Amino acid sequence: MTPISIIIPCYNGATTLARALQSCLIQPEAAQIMVVDDGSTDASPDLVAHYGRLDPRVCLLQMPCNGGPARARNWGAMHAAHGLLAFLDADDEYLPGALAAASAFLAQNPNEASVRLDVDYTDFPVELTGHPDFSKHAVTLSNTVPSSLIIRRAVYAALGGFPMDDAFRRIGGEDGAFSWALRDIFSNRRLDDAKRVRMHYHAGIHAERYFRIALGFQTPDPTDLAEAFRFSRQFLDTARAGIEQLRRASVVVASARPNQAA
Repeated sequence: MTPISIIIPCYNGATTLARALQSCLIQPEAAQIMVVDDGSTDASPDLVAHYGRLDPRVCLLQMPCNGGPARARNWGAMHAAHGLLAFLDADDEYLPGALAAASAFLAQNPNEASVRLDVDYTDFPVELTGHPDFSKHAVTLSNTVPSSLIIRRAVYAALGGFPMDDAFRRIGGEDGAFSWALRDIFSNRRLDDAKRVRMHYHAGIHAERYFRIALGFQTPDPTDLAEAFRFSRQFLDTARAGIEQLRRASVVVASARPNQAA
């Protein structure tokens, strides 16, 4: 069993946070469960403190002010104690055995940088789930949302974490940019034999906007679309350059080592 650090960004998530935490606590691989409070004004910090008293795996990190989920995830990753990172939104939950499947896959595939879990979209409007193309776009989203991701910490650091551009805070899409870079540079494998993450619907959720645009119910603002693509491409190019520098450095270090042969 490989230990995993779970990072939960939370902004005023008290109504759903207990469900998320309980879903983490039943995962034996969850060795560290960090809730990064992003300037909440509700009872979220008190709820985390309560769970921390019940289980020492649960801990609270507090941001000085609201900075958005990408910044909160990155801050949590800096405090991770283990080599595998998992990201769970405060309104999502893991299903039983979720992290066991991810841990086993990465142990059996040491050359894989990460793995995705398949997502169950619960209580979404019937006009979306009943559309003949819903399943196709659900797969695409499952390959993108942070709650589906388990990644090696070194790879996450090499990519630079989630992009924190102000444009993403305004229009969303930082998870899509990160997924694009991860897929382009390393691959983005997904375990599709079972649903292992549950995303619960609530009004205004980013996933609903994605589905409405993808299924033709909503037209995106072309300016927002162009800006999201531009910043995503910029993140990809920066990540590629950083990974290439690391690869070159490793070659230089390897060639500089003295010959150990007798």
